[in-house]
Amino acid sequence: MSIPRSLRSLLLSARDLAIAAGPFALIALALLVGAYYVLDPAPPRRVVLVTGPEQSDYAEFGKRYAAALKRYGIEVVQKPSQGSSDNRRALRDVTQNVDLGFVRGGSSDAARTADEEQSRVPLVSLGSLYLEPVWLFYRSEAAKRVNREATLTNLAQLKGWRVNVGPRGSGVTGLFSKLLQANGIERDSFVNSRLEQTPAVVALLSGELDALVIAAVPESLMVQMLLQTPGVKLYRFVQAEAYARRLPFLRAAELPRGVVDLARNLPAQDLPLIAATTELAARAGTHPALLQLFVQAAHDIHGGTGWLARAGQFPSEQNTELPLAPEADRYYRNGAPLLQRYLPFWLANLIDRMWVVLVSIVAVLIPLSRVVPPLYAFRIRSRVFRWYRQLRDIEEALRTESASPADLLEELNKLEARAENVTVPLSYAEELYSLRGHIQLVRGRLSASK
Repeated sequence: MSIPRSLRSLLLSARDLAIAAGPFALIALALLVGAYYVLDPAPPRRVVLVTGPEQSDYAEFGKRYAAALKRYGIEVVQKPSQGSSDNRRALRDVTQNVDLGFVRGGSSDAARTADEEQSRVPLVSLGSLYLEPVWLFYRSEAAKRVNREATLTNLAQLKGWRVNVGPRGSGVTGLFSKLLQANGIERDSFVNSRLEQTPAVVALLSGELDALVIAAVPESLMVQMLLQTPGVKLYRFVQAEAYARRLPFLRAAELPRGVVDLARNLPAQDLPLIAATTELAARAGTHPALLQLFVQAAHDIHGGTGWLARAGQFPSEQNTELPLAPEADRYYRNGAPLLQRYLPFWLANLIDRMWVVLVSIVAVLIPLSRVVPPLYAFRIRSRVFRWYRQLRDIEEALRTESASPADLLEELNKLEARAENVTVPLSYAEELYSLRGHIQLVRGRLSASK
């Protein structure tokens, strides 16, 4: 089946344009591919989040982060730990396969901080997430040995008590040690216990412990249960503001009257507390797109009201022990990226990560693109101009009489037949008709020489 002449002309023109623009397109493609691999705009599909003990606040929040990022096709693998100190060590340890984790302020030893800063795995913060009060619960019976009111008034009165300060790695031990140091109290002045939270609460209620220290959100079921248990009291940090001034990782907080149970008016008065801020930490090399998603998820998870926080108070760039990640800083200043509000995440992230490179590539390719039109014109005209050499040879043979006019005429007829099959775009038809006119001119000279 023969192809219509108009379609054949269109296909040939398209082929010539593709050949002319091919090198230009290959250069552009190579630059784009190179930029894509250098910038690595697509985040990994799997990320490891180190949380805390089972059923702890960290573990529950980890589940919510996993659900939030699942919408973007990213799997959040939750890795249990003993708590904040374990999380910090895991993030710092190059042999540990973790990317992000929850870290409480003041959970590391001060002597170890300088060494950590020199670690091969630096950490960045995505912001403070919520306040985590230090709860010191004690038995009223034990406090009767201190005063008639059966109430602790200062930490020095813990001397000789059986106190649970949390398991190793929880971060509570280091945090409470800093409180003792601030009061000039030796840690061996009371009997230390290292039970996990649930066994420690059972031991407190059974009388095997006199007091226990917990760092947890007020909404924690264990904290709420202890606040309502007869015979168990909560230590009031009446010097909360002084603690906050001396220990920068602490903030003064207040448990409002009646917030536990309005009907029973529990607590019966505002209770002063001290609280550390828990922040979301990440390794400095974590993919920027992942950091953006985690910060946005933090806004949805921690941005509401709570017993100690007002709506919109968290997450925040304030009260972080670690340097703030650039992606988090941009979010706190400008909110979510504009493109992500209107485009799918993968497309918005691709444009956001590569737009600077795209502009640079375009700036490089614009001068190169000027080569394409002349190259295309040369290819089209070459279909016509290549026959002029044969036409000139025929004319030269006629002039020198090196061949008979009959032979030259036969050769000219073949040339003309080939020229009739040449197809060019309409904008170049002038060159084709000029060739045919010159063929007729030579034919006239051949006819006159017979």
